Amino acid sequence: MSFQFAWPWLLLALPLPLLSLQLLPRVAAEPAAALRVPFLPLLGASGLLYGAARPARWRRVLALIAWTALVVAAARPQLLGDALQLPVTGRSLMLAVDISGSMINEDMRLQDRQVARVTAVKALASDFLRRRSGDRVGLILFGREAYLQAPLTLDRQTVATLLGEAQVGLAGKETAIGDAIGLAVKRLRDQPEQNRVLLLLTDGANTAGAVDPLKAADLAAQERVRIYTIGIGGESRLLQTPFGVRRLPGGDLDEGVLRNIAEKTNGRYFRARDTAELAQVYETLDAIEPASEDKLIFRPADEIYVWPLALALLLSVLSALPAVWRWRPAVLTHGEARDG
Repeated sequence: MSFQFAWPWLLLALPLPLLSLQLLPRVAAEPAAALRVPFLPLLGASGLLYGAARPARWRRVLALIAWTALVVAAARPQLLGDALQLPVTGRSLMLAVDISGSMINEDMRLQDRQVARVTAVKALASDFLRRRSGDRVGLILFGREAYLQAPLTLDRQTVATLLGEAQVGLAGKETAIGDAIGLAVKRLRDQPEQNRVLLLLTDGANTAGAVDPLKAADLAAQERVRIYTIGIGGESRLLQTPFGVRRLPGGDLDEGVLRNIAEKTNGRYFRARDTAELAQVYETLDAIEPASEDKLIFRPADEIYVWPLALALLLSVLSALPAVWRWRPAVLTHGEARDG
């Protein structure tokens, strides 16, 4: 624990009262004009006449201490906590996850059981996020529309929680890949050029949205955003019917478009037919875009300016109390004299 001023240069204002006494011209002792006031003794007794009574020494001391406390408060005194080390890479990773209707298809295996595509993505993506120590991570969910679920943040646990709470069909049943890329580019363009990364997971083709996926990829290339595309889903899926189990095609995944998107942006395309391949994709991404071991030193600061500010206010009130006390009896005496 240590002490510091956030704005120490404001302490230069401490000698201003003394400088004003030395440099400012004094008021003339005898005014050029005078006004006859019938209640002059009343004003003198209340202390309202300038020069009627010189302030007592203790009041001048209180004013000096109050000024010092006020300047100290303006300089923002702080108590610094122990230094904390935060891992930092500077990389900004936006995760865009497809939650269209087809992501409910159960053609992925997780821990020896058949699960929906979205369930596998949530489980493995959460583990991937936990390993991205030091990255600023954001989350986009898209179906017929694309929505920013979490802005870029170092709080990877919150991003993983929001991904786990996503529901299939929440953004519509169709797939707007181009809109998702466009939204990601908008959120990444303010980040350093060498650290803009988009990870796009989808199981279908672009069937909705206002932006063509390849045109969105061109925009991403102009903004120096690297896109890694991942095609989710098996070649076929099993469907239980009243007449037995039927094997159906896995879906309408447009691998050609996903591959072109990756090539245009200096990224890579991955195919994940099951959870083992998806886990391998994440391991490959860790190697391509490694997390850094660099550390950022951070010291939490506790602002304590409120204490000298409160002291200045208290001393100001104490200094003004004698004048207020003299004024009240003087007014009553004048009122009594008038009534009489």
